[in-house]
Amino acid sequence: MPAIHTLYREQTIPTDLTRAWEFISSPANLDAITPPDMSFEIITRVPEVMYEGLLIEYRVGIPFLGKQRWLTELKHIRERHSFVDEQRIGPYKLWYHYHEITEVPDGGVRFIDRVNYVLLFGPLGGLAHAIYVKKQLKQIFDYRRTAMERHLG
Repeated sequence: MPAIHTLYREQTIPTDLTRAWEFISSPANLDAITPPDMSFEIITRVPEVMYEGLLIEYRVGIPFLGKQRWLTELKHIRERHSFVDEQRIGPYKLWYHYHEITEVPDGGVRFIDRVNYVLLFGPLGGLAHAIYVKKQLKQIFDYRRTAMERHLG
């Protein structure tokens, strides 16, 4: 059975819950928090605000594989609190990304990202994870951390 990997990130930004939710609930803003070197492109015409069951198709550049199609479904939306994007078609066998925002007592909003993912190609995928994927995901989410602070902080 292939390994289920988890990536967990948490950050607090000095903003309010309404502004934070408006930003993360707009599918077009995904482009603003994705590193430019990923050649990320949203194919689907997206609404201003996400809704339950929304399917979004992207193209994303993956080293050694070129441009890959990625289709996600937005689900489990809890207004001003959380949602999930789950891969339907794409470069992973499983991609389940939980997003949560909560106000913190000292002021600001805590953002949580928890991604559970499984790579394709069995043992080869495990090797790719150890050599490349884990590091690449860290870099992507490091970029997102900075981009979120830039847009909301």
